Amino acid sequence: MATATQREPGELFGPRFALFADVLAVGLATAAASLPLVTAPAAMSTACAVLDRRVRQDAPATAGGYLRALRARLRTGDLLAGAGTLAGGALLLFNALAAGAGLPGAVVFRPALLAVGGLLTVVLLLACARPESATSWRAALRSAAYDAVRRPRASVVLLLAVATAAVCAWAYPPLVFLVPGPLAIAARATEHHL
Repeated sequence: MATATQREPGELFGPRFALFADVLAVGLATAAASLPLVTAPAAMSTACAVLDRRVRQDAPATAGGYLRALRARLRTGDLLAGAGTLAGGALLLFNALAAGAGLPGAVVFRPALLAVGGLLTVVLLLACARPESATSWRAALRSAAYDAVRRPRASVVLLLAVATAAVCAWAYPPLVFLVPGPLAIAARATEHHL
């Protein structure tokens, strides 16, 4: 049996490339599952769980396995979390548009709005990476918010991952369909290592 650093006979790229391929495949599946928008938190949480299983147990990340895990996860609480995420995003967008339209104090308001948006994104990603998100989004958000403040290094690393994903998607728009995978594995990695 090959270890994580050895290649099987005839294997071209090795096991680390297989993990990279699984991350991109899960990212594509997550983007497709997030298209209804209210399913985005459940899809991202499922991606975190599938990739965590892939890394910890070396279980292959298949499309069927992802869809079965997502189907088992979708419940009313997940859809409410998606609706709350959409409402929060709409509120941030409205405030950004108001600041861009000449809101008095926009010079101070824009950086504050950017900081709040970044913090909320980090908390949401950390909540998706938490096992509690499978049963209670409230508990997952509470512990993620606590961790975001208690472990600022992990929050900064995750925020840098979000910024990198945003720049990549801005530079080459088709990448927007792949970035959920790397963000999911980044959220799980910061959950375990920082």
